[in-house]
Amino acid sequence: MNGALLKRPSALIPISMSIAALAVVLGYAAMFGIARQPDEGTAAHLWQLLMAGQVPVVAFFAIKWLPTNLRQGLLVLALQLGAALSAAFPVWWLHW
Repeated sequence: MNGALLKRPSALIPISMSIAALAVVLGYAAMFGIARQPDEGTAAHLWQLLMAGQVPVVAFFAIKWLPTNLRQGLLVLALQLGAALSAAFPVWWLHW
């Protein structure tokens, strides 16, 4: 993979959003601990917006680039999926 497709904004934006969502979870846990709260706070809503907001960008990427560059497109989609799963794992692990 020469990385040309990975430099496209529609490839980078979902990965960046997943990294930001992971940073929100880890930052919140570092500042306030991992105890469950009675109500969802700002961090939870921000995480949800970041994770849900990347869905249309990933769909756009898949529709635009998979027909023309299948191999690289699938690799970028796998990277996007891995980033999203890494952002979702702490939420699942900590039962937030």
